[in-house]
Order: sequence, then C-alpha cells, then structure tokens
Amino acid sequence: MLLPPAPDLYNSPFTSYPSAVNPHLSQLQPYPFEKLRQLFKGVTPNPAYREIKLSIGEPKHATPEFIKTALTDHLGGLANYPTTQGTPALRQAITAWLERRYGLEQLDPDRHVVPVNGSREALFSFAQAVIDPSKGATPLVVSPNPFYQIYEGAAYLAGAEPRFLNTLPEHHFSLDLDALSPEEWTRVQLLYVCSPGNPTGKVLDLEDWRQLFALADKYGFIIASDECYSEIYFDEATPPLGGLEAAKRLGRGMERLVMFSSLSKRSNVPGLRSGFVAGDPDILKQFLLYRTYHGCAMNPAVQAASVAAWGDEAHVRENRRLYREKFARLTPQIAGALDTAMPDASFYLWARTPLSDTDFARRLLADYNVVVLPGSYLAREARGVNPGENFIRIALVASLEECQEAADRLCQFVQHL
Repeated sequence: MLLPPAPDLYNSPFTSYPSAVNPHLSQLQPYPFEKLRQLFKGVTPNPAYREIKLSIGEPKHATPEFIKTALTDHLGGLANYPTTQGTPALRQAITAWLERRYGLEQLDPDRHVVPVNGSREALFSFAQAVIDPSKGATPLVVSPNPFYQIYEGAAYLAGAEPRFLNTLPEHHFSLDLDALSPEEWTRVQLLYVCSPGNPTGKVLDLEDWRQLFALADKYGFIIASDECYSEIYFDEATPPLGGLEAAKRLGRGMERLVMFSSLSKRSNVPGLRSGFVAGDPDILKQFLLYRTYHGCAMNPAVQAASVAAWGDEAHVRENRRLYREKFARLTPQIAGALDTAMPDASFYLWARTPLSDTDFARRLLADYNVVVLPGSYLAREARGVNPGENFIRIALVASLEECQEAADRLCQFVQHL
C-alpha cells in the first residue's frame, strides 16, 4: 500500500503556532531593522551614489591588534569547557577597571562581577532571573522611551508588562518619572535606564540618580543600568557618571542596583561578544545561578582577549579622539540642516526631521543612498505621543571621510525638500 506524501512543512500555510510555544512571543514587535527593511521595500537607491549606512550602532573603527593577538594566542583554551563565572583573571581585570574608572573600592571579583557575552544577552536574561510573576498583579518593567528594544522583549518574556517613560527634548531628555501613578510604581519590579542614552546621548546626573534611588527604596524595585556607551564621550576630564559611582557619591550601597557594560563600543569589538554585570552581590548570586542553566559561559579565548582589553586605556582614548573629531566637524554642519545638537555622550545624533521620519528615511535612501533609522521605530506611544516620531538616529560610526560624505548628501537632500 502506498503511503500518502509527507506534508510540505516549508510551504504549508500554517495559521498559528503549536500550543506549546510561549504565548508571550506573540507580544514581541519586529526589531527596528526588520521594520526598516520593510520600509525600504520597493525603493531603488540613486545609482549615482554608493551606499552609506548610518542606521546601526555598530562600531567601524579598527579593532586593536593587541586584542586580536590575545584572542589567537589563547585558542588552545577551546579544548576546555569554560565556567559560567569566568576565569579569576577576567573577573579581576573587570574589577580593576571598575575601581579605576569609577573610584569604587573594596569590590570582590567573586561577588560583585559576572562576565557575560555582551550586554545585550545579559540585559534580556536578567529580567527572566529577577521578575517574580507570583506577587499578585502583573509586574511592571519600566524603561525610557525611546529605548533599546531588548528591554521590552525582556519584560514580555518574563511575564511582565512594559511601561515607558518619555524622554523629550523640551525636558532635556530626562525621564518623566511622574508618568506613573503610585499604584503603578508599587507593581514595578525592574527599571531599565540607559546612560549615556540610546538614542539621545543623555547622561544621568547625580540628581537624576538620587531620584531613582529614592523611588527604588520606596517601592523595592531593581535598577538595571545599561552603560554600554559609557566610554564614548567628548571631554577627557568629565567622563559620564555611572550608577555604581553615583551610589557611592550619595553614600549608599549597591542594594537593588546592577550595571551592564561591554567591550563592543569601548574597544571596537562588537563581534567578540564580551561584557559584564556588576553590582548588588545578592542579586548577582541568583543571576549567576540562572546563567549556569542558561548555557552562556564565555569562550576561553574571548576571556583572554577581554582581559587584555579591560587592562588598556590607550586604545580607548584614541577611539574617543576619532569620535570627537567627527562630532566636532559634522554636528554643526548637520545642525544647519536639521534640529540637532551635540549629545552628552555616545556616537549618535538625534535629529528632528521636517517631514515624517519614515518618509525622510525612504526619500534620503532613494535620492542619496544614505541609510538612517526612523526614530519612531525606537519608541512606543505613551501618554498620547511617540517621542521618536519625526526624529532620525544618525550613527556616526564610519570613518570621518565616509561620515563627511553622508553629511554632505544629507544636507543637500534637506535643501531640496
């Protein structure tokens, strides 16, 4: 007897996922760059220009040779399973950097630091480890708006609801802490902050941190401080204030506070996937337990390269010099065409557009083959507004020459609108 043909699983018109799939997956929105791909469907860029992509925050400066050498010199470590906690040498290198950078004291490499495979995976998994959905009402996870979309996805997959605090130019991009009611604050279990901010470049000052700590003390939530842009700033004498540094200056401990950092932007190694989480040792103990099951131990060769990177500041200062040169030259030019200004830090310009941000991005690509990211893709509507609407994010990550050419084209485009 002939058997019926096997079903064509690749072309079958499935209408729903199997019931065993986590239902929270349906709450995830497409990532901004998938939205951008859809936006550009049907657009034919002007063939007179080569593409210049300023849409993604991927560092383009050269990776220092000593980091690559440290990586290749330790490939023998691939024969061993790495531990989730990382090597003592890596934890010590991170601890020493924290003490130098922020003036922290008496950090314990075994209790205050957990190496991670880049800040992104840790920012996401952290919510899964600390959110407790059994406390009655659905827990809330708060983040700035605009924001890094990982915060939203982390909230949903942890069984929580996201709440967004608008950061608007008329308020100097400060968090709108009055946007939540006291009842909502009682449901908050986790608050993400990003300083320097993506996409605005806003750096939280000591008074901002004082207010956040007061709320955390009153309502008992955890603060997750995303500081992956902390080493991209423009004045060597005034590095951005960090969360752990703010806690020390305000005379408090690390309770309910963790920071996330990464080598990606600092050392131009986004492909290395290396960072760390530091802060409250009681929280990190539980996070480390979670990670032992999560299967995310760092590659031994990557750990060795990371030790080398955290131990050197000369390449970081040179990296900042390159950004400083680009921003000093290009910000006044772009500000002559669009409403923008120097950020506090980071490598983005957040610029207001004279037409909708999506139309601006499509037409800029079509006419001048320059790619920027619509700001509305980085935000959600809250309190009746999408704070990213009619803004674009310009990532000045390429070489000075390429960024200069993109700025020239962008300004020509605006002049002809």
